[in-house]
Amino acid sequence: MDWAFVHKTWDKWASNSVGSSGPLNAAVLINYDPTGPSRLLSTIVEQEGIKADPIELSEFIKFIKRNKLKTESFFIGPNQYVVTSIHESWFGARCVNSLTPMGEGAIVMQTTAFLLVALYEGSIGAASRAMAAADQITWQLGRRNL
Repeated sequence: MDWAFVHKTWDKWASNSVGSSGPLNAAVLINYDPTGPSRLLSTIVEQEGIKADPIELSEFIKFIKRNKLKTESFFIGPNQYVVTSIHESWFGARCVNSLTPMGEGAIVMQTTAFLLVALYEGSIGAASRAMAAADQITWQLGRRNL
């Protein structure tokens, strides 16, 4: 694993994509190997705009591993999300308890070695911009087969 590349790529991407400078409110990069042994724990590699809780993270990973995206919901922080769109290597979700008028969403993308959780505020236009930002970093990691 080329950790220097991962950290450098994340820092450059996050500075342009997360917070007031970008389309995302927050993002978390989690190391994840679905083919690895069950004792291999997923950990937070990088995060921006959120302080992810490792216990919540483990529940989120269990949600991913159960692969019941259509019938279960998941939590990130205080927000509960329900999956609205499922694709080959990513899915989109909407927050069911959002306090913002336009709502909130999440995009979860999987690469060979990582899960990216990208959180945004807004509706269709915001979701498109969030997807473009999430796709950018997963493409960069994918170039190195990460």
